[in-house]
Amino acid sequence: MASAAKKRGATKLDRVRNIGFVAHIDAGKTTTTERVLFYAGVTHRIGSVDSGTTEMDWMEEEKERGITITSAATACFWRDYQVNIIDTPGHVDFTAEVERSLRVLDGAVPIFSAVEGVESQSEKVWRQADRYHTPRLAFINKLDRAGANHAKVCESIRERLGAVILPVQIPYGEGDEFKGLIDLVEMELLVWNEEDQGMTFETLEIPEDALENALTHREALLEQLSDIDDELMLKFLNEEEIPVQQIKDALRVACLEKRYVPVLTGSSLKNVGVQALLDAIIEYLPSPLDVPPIEGTWVDDQADGKGEEQEHEKRIRKPDREEPFSGLAFKVVNDEYMGRLVYARIYSGVAEKGSYVFNSSKGKQERIARVFHMHANDREEVESAAAGDIVALVGPKELTTGDTICDAKSPILLESIDFPEPVVSLAVEPRSQAEEDKLTESLFKLTQEDPTFKFRVDPETNQTVISGMGELHLEILTSRLKREFGVEPNIGAPQVAYRETLTAVADIEEKFSKQSGGRGQFGHVYIRFEPQGRGQGFVFEDQIKGGVIPKNFIPSVRKGLEESMTSGPLAGYPIVDIKAVLYDGSYHDVDSSEIAFKTAAINAIRKAFQQVSVALLEPIMEGYIITPSEYVGEIMDDINSRRGTVKGFELEHNTQTIDVRIPLSETFGYTTRLRSLSQGRAVADLHFSHYEVVPARIREEILEGR
Repeated sequence: MASAAKKRGATKLDRVRNIGFVAHIDAGKTTTTERVLFYAGVTHRIGSVDSGTTEMDWMEEEKERGITITSAATACFWRDYQVNIIDTPGHVDFTAEVERSLRVLDGAVPIFSAVEGVESQSEKVWRQADRYHTPRLAFINKLDRAGANHAKVCESIRERLGAVILPVQIPYGEGDEFKGLIDLVEMELLVWNEEDQGMTFETLEIPEDALENALTHREALLEQLSDIDDELMLKFLNEEEIPVQQIKDALRVACLEKRYVPVLTGSSLKNVGVQALLDAIIEYLPSPLDVPPIEGTWVDDQADGKGEEQEHEKRIRKPDREEPFSGLAFKVVNDEYMGRLVYARIYSGVAEKGSYVFNSSKGKQERIARVFHMHANDREEVESAAAGDIVALVGPKELTTGDTICDAKSPILLESIDFPEPVVSLAVEPRSQAEEDKLTESLFKLTQEDPTFKFRVDPETNQTVISGMGELHLEILTSRLKREFGVEPNIGAPQVAYRETLTAVADIEEKFSKQSGGRGQFGHVYIRFEPQGRGQGFVFEDQIKGGVIPKNFIPSVRKGLEESMTSGPLAGYPIVDIKAVLYDGSYHDVDSSEIAFKTAAINAIRKAFQQVSVALLEPIMEGYIITPSEYVGEIMDDINSRRGTVKGFELEHNTQTIDVRIPLSETFGYTTRLRSLSQGRAVADLHFSHYEVVPARIREEILEGR
């Protein structure tokens, strides 16, 4: 372990790769990671997802269910390159793990099943990578499976994801006939040795029966790469031999500039293609030096302090040990032995054991007591971490997901991480009075770990309500309460996270005036409330001109509105999708205060919701159901009974894929019902899509049931 730490510390930044495996559930992320670690010499046996013996799925819940629940970090060396890897979950309920991983990674490897192709979560993680402008290369897995179709998966990547792809390998055979891979760059056939678990492979000439197809694909590859390299284009047009290294250089540029996505293929379970994937990771994906320097902002503390808006100064940190220190906390874990571990990506400078850093998100000093490199849940302590590293820190008390840590003498605030709001809730209560404090403490620790998990106390029932991304998400978290924290609360039925919003414009004047003998309170506002489109959230617009309200009181107006939006007048659900335009008002030289304007804003939004009708919104799930054709009729009838709509069908052999949209409230227990309708042969994959207005009849039922 000590030699590995020394090697990591000595690796130059241009030979470091920070990458993540992302995909739909069961596409083979963890299986691929296990092979990577085995062939790189980190492990001496290949773990199995089915038997619960993988390195990366270390939680008991992961071993029992055979799925990845939490992202796990590790590292290996390949051809003297350091590859830092994050293996992410594929289930939609744990999408936050993918979000925060992509935020701190330089490159990604989306994995697709050669049978199922682009699935719903595949599309979601691809869009997440688009949002972070992450270079990626794709890996088509499971070519040994019956029904594998490499060409069809490539086409679905082009059509569904809008990606311009460059296949650099094609399979030699598929399904039962899968024999190896044809490398289109080197123009050779690669055949792996089954006897040593794929540790070795042979390079052979491409057989005659596959040569014409290989030449066609290679010509298409070179034609696309001609857009990248003018010299390569001339050689291609003149039908000259193009050196292999020139092809690889062009592929690297294409990948780094995000113009094309190189596509590799294989079968991780059958130990085919993983070494070639590792080669591609170091040859085509970026080092920390290949991505733009991290950008942030800072507001000078020496600003005039008169409440005037301050200019956010743009600041940049280059990936260099000599730069001022900066990093981003992207994950918090409560470790059984170490206590609170904070995972961080170091963007610049050095973080040393025992040093103090500045938490610029919260304006507090934090002490780094210890620094660790992680291998799943195993720790390797080091003296320091430098630019390009992904590490776990022990010591910071206030540091949470999305916070920036930096040098106090040269502060910077990096962009935080946005997470989706939870859509499913459960009521939980301690089984005894003695467990009440323990339950609250345990829930707080879980919210520190998982930004998509929240809890609150319902003021009407005094019940503790926990909220998450889905039934499985909450099931896992309640299981962890018992297993890790020794708390086993009573659990209620799932509840839907409804929302409230305005349906029309409300123009409100509100004057708050109070006299009590001494100094009074005075705040006067004109606010126009407008409905927004679904998913647009809350927008506050300041149109005050001529100083009718001093600038230092305007943040109080906004704060009053935001606090009021946590509970709507209809049924106490949060208010969403409204725009508040503050356009006029007045103040008193002596009596006006922040609290007076805040109160005026609170009263104004209450009046707005009394003046116009209020809509109740419900979360809508969308996705697909895969079923043998003989069960389509019964499944369709069931979808219709659940207020669901069918967006389309796709027939392949005797299997139907039904694209559906169903209100979340109608999906509780749906998996069990679907199994019953199809004799266990149909599967559903649904994820949160958006909010829609609840139909009047259903709305009355919901309100009566509260």
